[in-house]
Amino acid sequence: MKCVAIKGVKEFEIKELPQPKIDHENVVIEVKKCGICGSDIHYWTAGEPVGLVMGHEFSGIVKDPGSRKDLKIGDRVTGLPISPCGNCEACLSGNPQYCPSTWTYAVGLSLTNPGALTKETKVRPDMIMKLPDSVSDNEGAMVEPTAVGLHAIHLADIKVGAKVLIIGGGIIGLVSAMFAKMEGASYVALSETNPARGKKAIKLGVADEWFDAKDTKMVEKLMEKTNGGFDVVVECCGNSPAVGTSLMTVQPGGTVVLVGVSLGTVTIPTIVGVMKELTLKGAIGYTKDEFQTCIDLIADKKIDILKFVDDIVGLEEVQKSYERLTSGTDDAVKILVDPNK
Repeated sequence: MKCVAIKGVKEFEIKELPQPKIDHENVVIEVKKCGICGSDIHYWTAGEPVGLVMGHEFSGIVKDPGSRKDLKIGDRVTGLPISPCGNCEACLSGNPQYCPSTWTYAVGLSLTNPGALTKETKVRPDMIMKLPDSVSDNEGAMVEPTAVGLHAIHLADIKVGAKVLIIGGGIIGLVSAMFAKMEGASYVALSETNPARGKKAIKLGVADEWFDAKDTKMVEKLMEKTNGGFDVVVECCGNSPAVGTSLMTVQPGGTVVLVGVSLGTVTIPTIVGVMKELTLKGAIGYTKDEFQTCIDLIADKKIDILKFVDDIVGLEEVQKSYERLTSGTDDAVKILVDPNK
């Protein structure tokens, strides 16, 4: 079957991949939709590991239920792509994101477990989640990034009336902004280097105002706007300027949540964090309960996640889609892949 695999720096190739073998344990699914994630872009930019078939945001139909007695062929599902051990303190407390094994064999993030940029993939039975009829295939592929945003906002512990800054207008930033408003934030600002994305955040109704991160006076403007800083800053970029801005723009005693991922070293002005006595939190992944919560919110039409979807492409268009998402000028934040298109 056809798949999209990393070939080199910012380069994919279409190649053949064997169909997943039925092992009577793991669930084999026919992929319906697969999302392109910001973390995927890091791997593509680095060009490694060569041969990696990405795609950890997916929806599909059960082809073989494996060991899951409550599943049958034809059931519509999504799943957590992670690989927690299930036995450590983190797993037993409902926090698999802390488990040392969580990302070791993650679907679409490991050479041993090809992701959903192909027609079929295999997922651990305990990570599969059924999709209600009221959740479409497109929405099913959006559950995973939505859960990342929900987890970040849970960690932020936003109070009603809080002023919140979201740094980065990608899908995680926009989803985080959406949930910040739902938690009762009175003012949600977004900083972004791409004006098209900044304007889009306003148009979609998830942010009240956007600020140009390339503006040398942005920090000054943000501090003036908030009369001394934000209660919470959610950083969704993962680079030194973004993290530095987080510390500079949060008010004394405030909270910074780091969601953005960097494969390199990030330098920050720690003196600012010390002098302000800030609470600095990292956010990775989600709990299983948060993943299910997102399915329920989508199913009950409490959130509209499809407004963030810009395009649906086939495997042959994945290369151009990555280029579009990293252009710095296009307003696209989420592109879904249909491997059957």
